[in-house]
Amino acid sequence: MTALNVPLEKLHFVRGQSYQLSEPYTKDLLRLSSLVSLRDAVRAGAEVIKQMDDPLLSGILYPLLQALDEQYLKVDGQFGGLDQRKIFILAEEQLPRIKLGKRFHLMNPMVPGLTGSKMSSSEEYSKIDLLDDPDVVSTKIDSANCPSIESGIDNGVLAFYQHVVFPIIGGSIIMNNQQFCDFLSLQKAFKEELIKENELKNYLKQFLNGILAKVQENCFNTPEFKEILSKAYPKVSINNDAFSKLCVNKLEEKISSDVGPFGDKFEFIPSKTITQSSLIFNMDSSIGGQSPHIYALIQLKIFCDKGFQCTILISDLDAFLDKLKCPWQDLKKRTENHLKILKQLINLLGMEDVSICLSSDYEFESDFTLKMYQAVSVVTRDQTSLIPEANTVGCHLCPIYFGLDIFYGNYDIVLIGPKQKEFADLALKINKELKREDSNMPAFLILPEIIGTDGLRMSATKPDFHLNINDGLKKIRQKIGKSFCEPGNLDKNVALELCKKIVFPFADYLKWREKYIVGGDEFQDLTIKRSPENGGNLIVKNYQELESLFLSLNLHPADLKAFLVEQLDAFYFEPIRNNKKIM
Repeated sequence: MTALNVPLEKLHFVRGQSYQLSEPYTKDLLRLSSLVSLRDAVRAGAEVIKQMDDPLLSGILYPLLQALDEQYLKVDGQFGGLDQRKIFILAEEQLPRIKLGKRFHLMNPMVPGLTGSKMSSSEEYSKIDLLDDPDVVSTKIDSANCPSIESGIDNGVLAFYQHVVFPIIGGSIIMNNQQFCDFLSLQKAFKEELIKENELKNYLKQFLNGILAKVQENCFNTPEFKEILSKAYPKVSINNDAFSKLCVNKLEEKISSDVGPFGDKFEFIPSKTITQSSLIFNMDSSIGGQSPHIYALIQLKIFCDKGFQCTILISDLDAFLDKLKCPWQDLKKRTENHLKILKQLINLLGMEDVSICLSSDYEFESDFTLKMYQAVSVVTRDQTSLIPEANTVGCHLCPIYFGLDIFYGNYDIVLIGPKQKEFADLALKINKELKREDSNMPAFLILPEIIGTDGLRMSATKPDFHLNINDGLKKIRQKIGKSFCEPGNLDKNVALELCKKIVFPFADYLKWREKYIVGGDEFQDLTIKRSPENGGNLIVKNYQELESLFLSLNLHPADLKAFLVEQLDAFYFEPIRNNKKIM
C-alpha cells in the first residue's frame, strides 16, 4: 500500500485472532452455527472455499466467521469481491436471528487470473505474488492466456490493464508509440490488431516489476520481515508413513477380571499405555436421571472402589449443539438442575469423593477455542456427520468438542456409551492428524446400550419410553407393562434385557461388594414374588437362571415385569425418592 501511496494513517489493521478467540465471539459463533444449516453454509462459501466432494469442516465454518466479524469489528458495512456475495447474503439473513445488526455490503468485480479463470491462491500461474522476483513475474505473464476479444474467453492480461494498470496510473499510457487514455481505447486497439499480444505482455511485465520492486524494498528493509515470512509460510514436511500401533499394558485384563463382575459387558478401545488410573465419565445435560445414567454411575462406583480417581464431566454445551435439545437461554438453568440431581445420585451411591466438572467452565477459553479451529481444519463434513438427521453446522461441532474435552483433562480412561463410539474414533483421528503424542489420547470403555420400553435405545427425546427418576412408581409400572414380552421368547424382550443390563449387574455388584469391600455375606439372592396359586415365590441367583425360567415357560411375562419394577424401585427409585443411601 505504501508503494501505491495509500494514506496508511486512514487505515486500521485488526488481526482476527485478537477477538475471534474471545468468549463472547465463541458463544455467538456457536449460537449462529446451531441456526445455519449445513447446506446454507456450504452454499455461502461456494465461490470462496475450494470445492471438494467432502469439504473440510473449517471451510464450512468460514462463512459464519466472516459474517460474525462484522459485529466484532464494529463496522457499518463490508467490502469484497463478487465472489463474497453469498457470504454477505448469509450475514444479512442470519445475524439478525441472534439479535445482531444488519450491515451494508459493497462488491467489486472479480479480476480474472492470468490463466483466464478466477485468480486463485491455489493456482500458482493464475496470480502474481507480491514477493515474486522479476523472472518469475515475466514467466507467468509470458505463459498467460491472452485470446482475441472475439473468442469470448476471459483475457487475464487485458484484465490486469482494466483493474490494475489504468486505476494505478490514473491517466494515459504509451505503448508502441501510441497513447491510450483509458482501458477501452487499449481494448479497441488490441481488437483491431494495432497492439500485439507480446506488446501487451512486455508493458505489463515492466509495469508490475516496477511496482513490486517498491513493495519488496519496503518489506525486506524491515528486519523482522523475514521472520514474519517464515512463520506465515512454513515449509511443511509430509510423512506418509503409517502411525505406529498404540501400545497397551494389561489394563484390559484388569478391567475384565479384577474390577467387579463385568463379564463381557464392556467394549474396550486401547489408545495409550496406562501408567496411572484416572477415569472420566462423559455425559451431556440434555436430561438427567435416566436409567442409563444411573447404570453408568454404578459402574463408575465400581471403579472408585478399586482405587480409580474418577471425574464426571457434564458436557452442557453438547445439549445445545445437538439439534438444540436444550435452547441456549435455558442451558444454564437446565445444567443447574442436572447438577442438582447428579449430586443427589452420587451422594446416595456413596461417591462423595468423585469430582464433577462442567465443560463450559473451560470450553470458551482462548486456548481451547484455538484447538477447536485446529481440529476443524483436519476433519471433513462426512467424518463429523455422526448425529442422525443433523442438518446444522453446530451438530457437526459436537464430535469436535467431545474430542477436545477428553484431550483437555489428559485422562487415562473415558467411560462412554455406544452412541459415542464413533465420536471416540474421530477423536483418535484428530489426535493423529494434529500430530499429538499418543500419550495424550485416553483409552475408552464403552458401556452396553440400555434400551427403552419400546425396545430401542433409551433416549431423552422419547420420554414415553425412558425410565426417569422423576417418574413415579405408577408411571414406571405402566411403561414397563406396555413393553414387548412374549412368553418363552427371548428375542427383543424388553423386560429380560433390562434385567440383564441393569438389575443383575447391580445385584452382582452388591454381592461382590458385600464380600470383598464390606467383608460380610448378608446379601440375599433375588426373589420373584408370586401367589401360591401361580406356584409361589422363585429364587434366582443370576440372570442365567432367570432366562432359563422364562424360556421354559415357568415364569409368566406378568410376573417377570412385576419383578423388574420391584427391583428397579428397590435398587434405584425408592432410595432416591426418600434420599436414602443405596450403598
